[in-house]
Amino acid sequence: MVDINRKVGKRIRNCRKDKGWSQEKLGFESGLHRAYVGQIERGEKKIGLINLEKFSKALGIKLSELVK
Repeated sequence: MVDINRKVGKRIRNCRKDKGWSQEKLGFESGLHRAYVGQIERGEKKIGLINLEKFSKALGIKLSELVK
């Protein structure tokens, strides 16, 4: 079974890169720290629903697209 944290982190990374954003830019837009963005993208930290929603809004995509 694929680790859900890595899968969601990879999806966030791909969406961020599609926008041409750095981790710092995503952190700024979402109100989260750049280091936290990196930890989430690498699957090192579990992400809560509130922060998942912050990423979703910052990236301008539906929450369901991040967990697809």
